[in-house]
Amino acid sequence: MTAENVCFSADYAEAREKFLAAARIAGAVTKSYPNPLKGPKGESLSTDVAYIGDRKAPKVLAMFSATHGAEGFCGSGAQVDLLTSGLLESRSKDTAILMVHAINCHGFAWIRRTTEENVDLNRNWSDYSKPLPENKGYDEIADWLVPSSLSGSVFDEAEKNLQAWREKKGDTAFANCVSEGQFKHPKGLFYGGTGPTWARRTLEAILTEWAGHSSQFAVIDYHTGLGPFGYGELICDHEPDQAATARAKAWWGESVTEPRKGTSSSNVKAGTAPAGLERALPKSDVTYIALEYGTYSRAQGRKALRDDAWLHGYGDPLGPEAPRIKAQIRKQFYPDTDDWREAIVWRSRQVVRQALAGLAQSNR
Repeated sequence: MTAENVCFSADYAEAREKFLAAARIAGAVTKSYPNPLKGPKGESLSTDVAYIGDRKAPKVLAMFSATHGAEGFCGSGAQVDLLTSGLLESRSKDTAILMVHAINCHGFAWIRRTTEENVDLNRNWSDYSKPLPENKGYDEIADWLVPSSLSGSVFDEAEKNLQAWREKKGDTAFANCVSEGQFKHPKGLFYGGTGPTWARRTLEAILTEWAGHSSQFAVIDYHTGLGPFGYGELICDHEPDQAATARAKAWWGESVTEPRKGTSSSNVKAGTAPAGLERALPKSDVTYIALEYGTYSRAQGRKALRDDAWLHGYGDPLGPEAPRIKAQIRKQFYPDTDDWREAIVWRSRQVVRQALAGLAQSNR
């Protein structure tokens, strides 16, 4: 195993221990935000923050891990690498580093993409004082996407109906309605919830406390699951005509993709982070990018998510079906290969260098 691969962990508890140790060595100020629930072994859960630099620095570069819990293996490993590599020492004096480790700590510990509320945190940034987006396509297929059984006549009928719907409406319509987000089916996939989750409320509090003073706030949000194996796609979820989108392209170049222009492996989603971060940091120019590393096929990913949603919605998360389902979803979002991990570290360092250079050149 290479030195870079040592930064990665086998589970949430190990990842947290490595992150806090690396933060201490880097001279970071740390703070923990305990989650009221426990992990599968009864372990305590916490979102942890590491801050490096002047607490009044006008520019802050943030890295988020485990927005989608099971994707935390990747993000945590990248954060530990950055803390131990020396790269962050190259930042300009007016820039501070904010690392948020395991914002969805419950999902990380339980190896779920979702939060304890079965909410996709990257669909949970809607303004819940306003009418929520409709997803009529998802409404039509909700009971087939996550059936009440993974075997027998109920499962067979669901698969048959789902295939018929896809043949009628097309694969693109199917992919869009499944993953864009939905707000009516709490046991379903890509559920946005009925209000802010613990993870969202905690992140909002972290941003106010650690970055509320900033005039420039840049985010690298680590994700996995879409695109070619090991490639780190830079996905910009800001609106195409926003200044934030122009900044992202200026800092990170031609590899930046935009779901709203159809150039990304990701489709347009409801309730994503950029608008929520802007509401949380009204004094800051927010520049958000999702660093999405490819793993395996969408079909394989949907099966893993379906089985996990069934396990927590209809089954027993600690029952006999759990080991197979958890191994399946872990592999989908964290391939257990040295070459994949090395690709994560290489691209992460490149993207962080570009962000630091972009912030250094910013005049605000």
